[in-house]
Amino acid sequence: MAHIYIAAAHKSSGKTTLSVGLTAALVKRGQAVQTFKKGPDYIDPLWLARAAQRPCYNLDFFTQTRDEIIDTFVSRLDGSHIGLIEGNKGLFDGVDVDGTDSNAALATMLAAPVVLVIDSSGMTRGIAPLIRGYLDFDPDVNICGVILNKVSGARHESKLRGALERYTDTEVLGAIGRDRALEIPERHLGLIPANETSGAGAADTMIARLADAVAAGVDLDRIMELSKTADSSATTKATSGGSLKRPGKPKPDVRIAIARDAAFGFYYPDDLEAFGQAGAELVDFDTLTDTHLPEADGIFIGGGFPETQLEALSANKSLLQDIREALAAGKPAYAECGGLMYLARNIRWRGECRDMVGAVPADIRVGNRPQGRGYMILEETGNSPWPKPSDVTSRNSSYNESAALRVHEFHYARLQNLGGDHVYTQNVLRGAGIDGVHDGLVINNLVAGFAHHRNTSANPWVERFVAFVREHSG
Repeated sequence: MAHIYIAAAHKSSGKTTLSVGLTAALVKRGQAVQTFKKGPDYIDPLWLARAAQRPCYNLDFFTQTRDEIIDTFVSRLDGSHIGLIEGNKGLFDGVDVDGTDSNAALATMLAAPVVLVIDSSGMTRGIAPLIRGYLDFDPDVNICGVILNKVSGARHESKLRGALERYTDTEVLGAIGRDRALEIPERHLGLIPANETSGAGAADTMIARLADAVAAGVDLDRIMELSKTADSSATTKATSGGSLKRPGKPKPDVRIAIARDAAFGFYYPDDLEAFGQAGAELVDFDTLTDTHLPEADGIFIGGGFPETQLEALSANKSLLQDIREALAAGKPAYAECGGLMYLARNIRWRGECRDMVGAVPADIRVGNRPQGRGYMILEETGNSPWPKPSDVTSRNSSYNESAALRVHEFHYARLQNLGGDHVYTQNVLRGAGIDGVHDGLVINNLVAGFAHHRNTSANPWVERFVAFVREHSG
């Protein structure tokens, strides 16, 4: 099972653009590339998925057990020519100071050869001690080579290569020149999502440009050779242990309308697959162009950046009315972050304020600073309208009703003018949530919050929501 890990010395080294370009270049050669992203991230996976033409899956120590990470990795890697795992931040960075949740730990666990993407801006001979330090820091990490990024020219590249050749035995796998045309624009917490630019073809144009740059500057044949040196022992244990066996997909008995468009695209693909396993059919709708809500038993609106689509969202008044009436009538619904924002009375961003659904009695204000960012820890209040996991799934061996839920949040938005007493599904032990104390606002049969949940054995939210929809269908 060939696979390789793309890491860096620090954040913003260009590993995402390199990973996207490498993926697209290999696909152009006829390779089936299965991509993965470390950590709780939606934006980079959207780009990787578009480049690979297949879903990208997240591997996250905080929300998943190690067995679940290996399970996700092995099951999705099957049938591809190469797996590409993109790290986050630097190779040895993580929450824990001992590095147990670092990129290095994940690469070692998956026995993945590591390629370091080095931002070489303003660096020549100094690259040698940097790389030697990385090679010596943890001998269990298999750093198989480096790619020099943001190189200022042939003379600069020659000096970098000369220093590495003299002081290390590191293989240089390629070099990419400094070029603003290869930079994906950023906003808020990272790159602009690929789904926002799909209509104009800008995302595909950027991916093609990155693919050409990587194909010209990186030894693709050598990358493939190195990926085949990955030790399969880490994955053999998982497959032989039978952890990958899943029940057959049942015939759907409920339909759930899901918002998927330029405003809402933050979904984990394995969570979406879990809907099918739970007996639900997902029916896409576009909040920008569809004038009516599709026939469905429930509604799911995930995260995204609705503030960037204010005019189109507000102008689609017939859909706003459909959703408002459906929620008022008690149709089961779940909304995360951007979905919560969309269901509020209005959204104000950069001096512009537009009316939204109005099911949540609050105003949304999007500021210039993060209101909630990073991992969250929640505890159940016991007020969730959804059934308990023990009542809806047999896949809950690690679920403990008194245990904290490990989730994440990334938002610049906050609620204002939320008056009165409200019911919440969770208390916030770490993080911000809706008001610093609570998350998961309950209104009729709607649950809406800022937390992004991952469907795992410890937090089987998909099965719970589908069961709730089923209870109220028909």
